[in-house]
Amino acid sequence: MLNSLFLRSHNPPALSSVLALCCALYSTSAVALLFASEQQRFRVTIVSEGLEHPWGLAFLPDGRMLVSERPGRLRLVGADGRVDPEPLHGLPPIAAVGQGGLLDVALHPDYRDNGWIYLSYVASGPGGYGTEVLRGRLKGRTLVDVQVLFRMLPKSTRGQHFGSRLVFDRQGYLYITLGDRGEQQRAQRLDDHAGSVIRLHDDGRVPADNPFRDHPGARPEKFTLGNRNLQGAALHPQSGELWTHEHGPQGGDEINIIRAGVNYGWPVITFGRNYGTGTAIGEGTAKPGMAQPLYQWTPSIAPSGMAFYTGERFPAWRGNLFVGALRDQMLVRLELDGARVVHEERLLQGAIGRIRDVRNGPDGFVYLLTDSPKGVIARLEPVP
Repeated sequence: MLNSLFLRSHNPPALSSVLALCCALYSTSAVALLFASEQQRFRVTIVSEGLEHPWGLAFLPDGRMLVSERPGRLRLVGADGRVDPEPLHGLPPIAAVGQGGLLDVALHPDYRDNGWIYLSYVASGPGGYGTEVLRGRLKGRTLVDVQVLFRMLPKSTRGQHFGSRLVFDRQGYLYITLGDRGEQQRAQRLDDHAGSVIRLHDDGRVPADNPFRDHPGARPEKFTLGNRNLQGAALHPQSGELWTHEHGPQGGDEINIIRAGVNYGWPVITFGRNYGTGTAIGEGTAKPGMAQPLYQWTPSIAPSGMAFYTGERFPAWRGNLFVGALRDQMLVRLELDGARVVHEERLLQGAIGRIRDVRNGPDGFVYLLTDSPKGVIARLEPVP
């Protein structure tokens, strides 16, 4: 018998904000919280517990889930939410330094036929650490046929801003989002992978039409430049374009539409300001030849993870963009008119913890990961 709390979407689950109290039976032992948002009543059910800083989530065709833990473990989670106590084998050494470790996980669009699983992670090498991407196939509890497809260069000793999300587009290209590694000017360099979006074929080859492939001295894998630290990426369900968000410094978190060869401005232009002093960064908030964000948050929400809702369970939310936020421990719902954000609603503030990832489930529910030493997989379910 579990307690269920009916809460307004903007309130944390404190006794002072309880509107009603009832009891219900669920298959999980966790508390299920019920919320009334602007358009939809929903409950949050804790599907799995005991994950250490979970970072990325992917759904296998048989109903199981793959979850990455930042310290360097890849977990299998059953359809019933049970976390296999034995992590998967076959991963290379993972450098769990600072904000780095095992990061995103994604399935190949033709996974049912080829079995490829893609992982982004931080590895050590000459000069320090950097984000890398591999693919492998799952055989029992082991990743086999492992191939490293990308290595971020140059590596450095800083412990922050590794990115990294993995997204396939409708043409089968793989996009990898990276951070500037805490070294701002690297984001404006064509001979440096830092602070950019990478575009590859599924086997790691560089596409012939990548924008900087034939530029002398440029890293041919680069698709953009001028990005600070991208930790959310998703394909727009109508246009098929890649949308991303990135962290700003003390403000200036951005949503952008990713297009070939575009300079997104960091650190020359930004709405953020220097930590501590609050002084201006760069040359202002706009400059010819540099893209303006589609949307920005000042003060910062520290966004991580994003998904367009495309399921059938929440009809009022179809086409909305959902963004996880580490700051204020919330889920942000954005209503869109084409490529414009026309409304924002903040959900779950303080309710379940720092939201690291957001995913559409194959069952039509919304799934969240919380970034904590005792992180969870949570599921949003509609309530009539």
